[in-house]
Amino acid sequence: MQIILVDPVTDLCNAWQEEFYGIDEVSIINDRFENLPAYDCMVRAGNSFGLMDGGVDLAITRYFGVELMDRVQAHIIQNFRGEQSVGTSFIIETFHPKHPFLAHTPTMRVPMAIATTDYVYKAMWAMLLAVWQHNQHSRDRIEIVACPGLGTATGRVPFPTAAKQMALAYKNFLDPPTSMNWLDADRKQKSIGAGGDVRSSTAQ
Repeated sequence: MQIILVDPVTDLCNAWQEEFYGIDEVSIINDRFENLPAYDCMVRAGNSFGLMDGGVDLAITRYFGVELMDRVQAHIIQNFRGEQSVGTSFIIETFHPKHPFLAHTPTMRVPMAIATTDYVYKAMWAMLLAVWQHNQHSRDRIEIVACPGLGTATGRVPFPTAAKQMALAYKNFLDPPTSMNWLDADRKQKSIGAGGDVRSSTAQ
């Protein structure tokens, strides 16, 4: 699976370059997703209710059509009782001839600042897991994922923090443990540096 990190904000792309350095499967493009020539799945990082009427969400709605937003909301009502939790993601068809899938992946319940949370890590992890699970069971595999900045606009997550959390989720996803133990769990938590009531200084 290839990942295209795409965003028009240069400073975010620079932060991605630093955190994802040396990872051949990840490419970084300083542009709008509408200009990408090829990808299978677009990541939509927004709110828990599938309301797609501002920022990148609005751009996705305009690009893929309002009918996609309607189906996303219907899926949330049917499968999440009307509220999709942060830390979950689902794959839904777009019916676009070139870009057939959307990964709906909330980074916040409603528009709010999430700068001191680990929500970016949770969202990135959930998206990767949803794509991986889709590929285990579907003949129409997702080979290329286009992903914008997570939590970097309305969420006000600093670019270095967002890039770090996204990269940590990706690296941890590629290297799953063979057994569970507290040493590994504590190491991962300290590397993320956020979550719970206290924000660790390592999150800076």
